[in-house]
Amino acid sequence: MTIIKTPDAPKAEQFTDPKAAVARLEELYEQATRFLCDSFSDAMEQGAPIARYRAYYPEIRIRTSSYAQVDSRLSFGHVSEPGIHATTVTRPDLFRAYLTQQIALLIKNHDQPVTIGPSDTPIPVHFAVANNPDLHVPQQGAAGFTLRDVFDVPDLTTTNDDIVNGVYDPDEEVGPLSLFTAQRVDYSLARLAHYTATDPSHFQNHVLFTNYQFYVSEFENYAREQLADPDSGYTSFVSTGNVEISDHKAELTQPLKLPQMPTYHLKREDGSGITLVNIGVGPSNAKTATDHIAVLRPHAWLMVGHCAGLRNTQALGDFVLAHAYLREDKVLDDDLPVWVPIPPLAEVQVALERAVAEVTKLEGYELKRIMRTGTVASVDNRNWELRDQSGPVQRLSQSRAIALDMESATIAANGYRFRVPYGTLLCVSDKPLHGELKLPGMASAFYTTQVSRHLAIGIQAMEHLRGMPLERLHSRKLRSFDETAFL
Repeated sequence: MTIIKTPDAPKAEQFTDPKAAVARLEELYEQATRFLCDSFSDAMEQGAPIARYRAYYPEIRIRTSSYAQVDSRLSFGHVSEPGIHATTVTRPDLFRAYLTQQIALLIKNHDQPVTIGPSDTPIPVHFAVANNPDLHVPQQGAAGFTLRDVFDVPDLTTTNDDIVNGVYDPDEEVGPLSLFTAQRVDYSLARLAHYTATDPSHFQNHVLFTNYQFYVSEFENYAREQLADPDSGYTSFVSTGNVEISDHKAELTQPLKLPQMPTYHLKREDGSGITLVNIGVGPSNAKTATDHIAVLRPHAWLMVGHCAGLRNTQALGDFVLAHAYLREDKVLDDDLPVWVPIPPLAEVQVALERAVAEVTKLEGYELKRIMRTGTVASVDNRNWELRDQSGPVQRLSQSRAIALDMESATIAANGYRFRVPYGTLLCVSDKPLHGELKLPGMASAFYTTQVSRHLAIGIQAMEHLRGMPLERLHSRKLRSFDETAFL
């Protein structure tokens, strides 16, 4: 019989103080991961152990017995029906503010305590040692013993998107409290560090996506201006490789090889700063980035990239504010069928249009001259222009599309899927249907004059969204019939 060794964790306990509840979550998680790290280190030094080592994720659980009438304007902070609801938790230190807020709403809205204790979901050793720079899990066969015989490893049965996709099949007793299980969060935290070369702890609540590296230097310039202003509220700037500066004159050293998705963070102490992610070109990258950033529960994400203008009345440098999406990107079809509408979010649309007006100093009819609102089509073929035009152009015309790119619909659709407020403001960089292809000379002149203004608009929109109460920004349009209590 296999001997299973576990840490001597505190028993489950009820809490009415959200801060105390989160402190217990941190205590349980720290104890569990320390136990696994110490056991793993001993096993690597001393050889195959005779016992199996296991520790469990902490869990939040609440039991409600009535259909409590909560504020119907709130899209989060309460469970939809009586019963037991629970979620496993990882990295409570990273999610401290978020967990405190969500637990406080649960306790307030249901007038019931939450129960904090160990769950029955084991922590994979890979995730336990991820935050210990002195430890790493060797490749299969290099440890001298079979790893899964001694430690738990990642399990796909608890690492999936069933809850967010609406296909979760709860057991008879316990419903989900959160959109993501702890293993799913751990998986994404590891992926974020890999793809962006920055630690997840640096990510801010407002995320800008772009599809060109040109925006990065402008973002750094803006960051240095803000760091030079003691009243800006920004505290530091983090570049790829976790290089962090708080002095606007400090030098930034770039790694010799950039990661797949270079990411930069202009930070505030409360996490309400701005993160810029260069996702590169293509819907697959857009899905990958948003799949993983979603577990951080950002308050909003916006796409501020380039697009092909489809109307003869558009000019290079004009802006496109998406209010609908023609989804021909295909990467989300299995998770979110194409018949699902992706609605524009009024709060985000207003913030973007207001930002365009403020940065360009235009209003009314003059503003409409440089910015069109309409359908954005996203495709999965960068060289779509080389194919037979009759089919694609007909669909674009029927959809009333005014612009085409490869990422916007993916980012908006994943925002809808993950309940993250989303929006798109693109800049016309070519007009292939009218003979204005994106060629080097034209592109250089365009980038010189337009990138700075476009990025400034995206940042200004985020400033407006930052000042908006969460209960207003997180629209009920993003919530389904039977939602989790946590955002």
